[in-house]
Amino acid sequence: MSNSVAKSSKLGPPSRNHVSRSEQDACRVLRVLRRQELRSWQQLESTVGLSPQRLASSVAFLERQGLLRSRKNGASPLAQKRLPEINSTYGHVVAVDIGGSNLRVGLADLTGSVLAKWAATTKATSSPEGVVAQIRKGIGELLQQTRVPRSSLLAVAAGAPGVTNHSEGIVFATSYLKGWRNVPLAGLLQKELGVPAFVENDVRLAAIGERWTGAARGIADFVFLAIGTGIAAGIFVNGQLVRGSEWVAGEVGYMIVPGTPEHPANPSEPGSLESVIGGEGIRHQWLTSSGPKPSGNGRDLTATGIFYHALAGNQQAREVLDRTAHILACTIHNLSSVLNPSLFVLGGGVGMNGPLIAATERILEPYTQPSHPKLIASELGQDAQLLGAVRLALDAAESSIDRTLTKSTI
Repeated sequence: MSNSVAKSSKLGPPSRNHVSRSEQDACRVLRVLRRQELRSWQQLESTVGLSPQRLASSVAFLERQGLLRSRKNGASPLAQKRLPEINSTYGHVVAVDIGGSNLRVGLADLTGSVLAKWAATTKATSSPEGVVAQIRKGIGELLQQTRVPRSSLLAVAAGAPGVTNHSEGIVFATSYLKGWRNVPLAGLLQKELGVPAFVENDVRLAAIGERWTGAARGIADFVFLAIGTGIAAGIFVNGQLVRGSEWVAGEVGYMIVPGTPEHPANPSEPGSLESVIGGEGIRHQWLTSSGPKPSGNGRDLTATGIFYHALAGNQQAREVLDRTAHILACTIHNLSSVLNPSLFVLGGGVGMNGPLIAATERILEPYTQPSHPKLIASELGQDAQLLGAVRLALDAAESSIDRTLTKSTI
């Protein structure tokens, strides 16, 4: 028992508002082991800043709590000097990616490894209650598939395609899901599942995922720019996710740049930028361009198909690609002038297109001032949102575990 607790016991039961130094040590050790890639006991010791004895005591305590893997030979952590491992089976989290027509659910262990995924369509059940019911069904099937007990669930995090108040767990509005206005999604999930639930905008979750385990690993200042049917950005500044005073930071689809129409933003309609270089905007450029189209299904091409026809030599497709790249380059240049990121990660079905990225880089090349950020395609692809939700859920689970540890005696 710590000295502080022992002293307070003379005056009555200790207040649980007080956290002992030993409890703080254990929480710190667990947080470092989960969030940083370490290779040795010495590196752990240096990172947490504890004496060898205090570190060994904290590791031993975490082993007794089941959070770290126990040593079978009974040797003390200090004697072995081996880097302890997170016990991945201590608990599990659920990640949810809600799309305009599809839903994906993932089950992950405490190390962030995704054990299984489940997917379904939301076309027939896109109401908030219908989506929550689908999520519950998906979780049940994943638990059965992996033989993980429901009691092991620590938290759930979901991404929604719209303006989302992360603090209160409310989806204000989304044009991709009909009837979603001021939906208390976190509360609905928590009531339905019986575990803490958290909600975030899906593109911000993708940015979290890329920074955690994708193209932006460890980068403090970057922009994840998602270009699909719509356009939005997840922005990190000084290692912090930017949400804005009204939760609309990153809604760059409403930007007005050269080559886009100048009209006021309307949340129920595509924004100025995405109306031209979002997926449907690019198709509109293609269908209204003059000149012969490729034989066959030329009029049914997607944005990426149009770009590959440009590479094959079709003049109309080349003009669409060049116009799209020019507008995208203006967007990136303007964002870079304001935010000064070191990296733009391009995601979404359109944003990850190789010909588009190459054409945009060529246009940006002369613009070295005020900065010339690097452009790179997403490493995580369609899993960026789901992995971002895993990270958000793990962070929530960590807070819950910290509270549990501070109720224990080292």
